[in-house]
Amino acid sequence: MDDLEAFWQRARRHVELASVSSYMGENPIALLRPPAWAFGATPEQADELLHLVLEGTKTATASALWDYEAEGEDLPSEGSLGIVVDSSGAPGALVVTTRVRTVPFDAVDEAHARAEGEGDRTLAYWRRVHEDFFTEHASHGRGFAPDMPVVLEELRVLHAEPVQG
Repeated sequence: MDDLEAFWQRARRHVELASVSSYMGENPIALLRPPAWAFGATPEQADELLHLVLEGTKTATASALWDYEAEGEDLPSEGSLGIVVDSSGAPGALVVTTRVRTVPFDAVDEAHARAEGEGDRTLAYWRRVHEDFFTEHASHGRGFAPDMPVVLEELRVLHAEPVQG
């Protein structure tokens, strides 16, 4: 059994997903391992942001809508589960999406910036680092625009384990 599968087995028991009944027996959400993903675009970002999740500081994230469109990916939805991994792929947290909204970059508010848990947790800091991030790593060549659509996702940790390393 690989590390992700072992983490998933421990996490689903911890949050008792299998005990949520379904019309057809065991709840399918308890059977299918959710997708695993890392925050950011670099190994350093993945490790730093997972650390903020594990300490309870980071409860939200933001992504460029243009990236979802370019990749043909569905937007996150409320109730979606995910396993957050570090730069080596080691699992650290099972999270559930509790809220999703899409707003222009320049309409992101102070509350969301604070929930992202990065830096000094101010909107000014959030705007500065996210403008840099979207310019350098996101938007599939479309560049940064102050009114670009940003997907804001709020997360709740269901199960966490310290990552070795």
